[in-house]
Amino acid sequence: MTTFLVTGGAGFIGSNYIRYILGKRNDAHVINLDKLTYAGNPDNLRDVEKDARYQFVKGDICDASLVESLVEKADVIVNFAAESHVDRSIGSPDDFIKTDIFGAFTLLEAARKHHIDRFIQISTDEVYGSIDQGSFVETDTLMPSSPYSASKTGADRIAFSYYVTYGVPVLITRCSNNYGPFHYPEKLIPLFITNAIENKELPVYGDGLNVRDWIYVEDHCDGIDFVHQNGSLGEVYNIGGGNEKTNLEITDYILKKLDKPESLKKFVRDRPGHDRRYSLDCNKLSAMGWKANHDFEQAIDKTIQWYLDNTEWWKKIKSGEYMDYYKNQYQNEL
Repeated sequence: MTTFLVTGGAGFIGSNYIRYILGKRNDAHVINLDKLTYAGNPDNLRDVEKDARYQFVKGDICDASLVESLVEKADVIVNFAAESHVDRSIGSPDDFIKTDIFGAFTLLEAARKHHIDRFIQISTDEVYGSIDQGSFVETDTLMPSSPYSASKTGADRIAFSYYVTYGVPVLITRCSNNYGPFHYPEKLIPLFITNAIENKELPVYGDGLNVRDWIYVEDHCDGIDFVHQNGSLGEVYNIGGGNEKTNLEITDYILKKLDKPESLKKFVRDRPGHDRRYSLDCNKLSAMGWKANHDFEQAIDKTIQWYLDNTEWWKKIKSGEYMDYYKNQYQNEL
């Protein structure tokens, strides 16, 4: 039996990873440590909560005594836990510094003391900053441009330092934008899908020409598992879907798929420091034999259908406080 301590496992990517790893490995036992902040949702894992191989622990990764008590039972740590929304980081950067950086430090300290087998730090393509042409490789300079991406950069580099200094068996993954089921509806794709379903405006930042590479969340989970099984300690691995799209392309596709009018599209004031384009070179991982399996259109259609089929899940979320936050963000048109 291999025991995985998955932090932030009640969030979007973490919950999909837990479901993935329990489905793939009969010998896996998962401890899910999650603080259950606004984006942590127990409903994300209702289908596995009765599995004898799954255990949920409510708690903060900054709580050293709790973290140590769990790490001593674990073989592998997969650290998803993070404040992750760029807009929120602009308004409350202190939350991001504490959770993303100090939380990672707390986990790494426990991993060092208890001689963990693997520590997988889930980073992001945003640590590289924006790039107009070409794509970032793993050895490129990190130039984060928001409090969120800076806090993730800090965690990324602290993890690497624990490998170099203490020999903690660290692996670092940097992934592009995810989409799929259970995605908290403040991010672009789930927000736009659910707004379109409800015949509400789709707020497009700036001119809508910011470019992101999109990967289906199940492919990301598969990439993490591939790195766990095949990666070299201390190395960084880019994980991308190879689907670069402008925000306008995403918006128009969703409207067309749901047969909604273009009049729902609303251009709003751009957010401060909005990176123009992210792009990952994933040749390092592809040379090892990994690639994303999902076609973008098939996977986005599957995602749209999931939100159509699970209105109770997202309507319960969207009835809450974050809607007021968005009303304030989007009040100024271009």
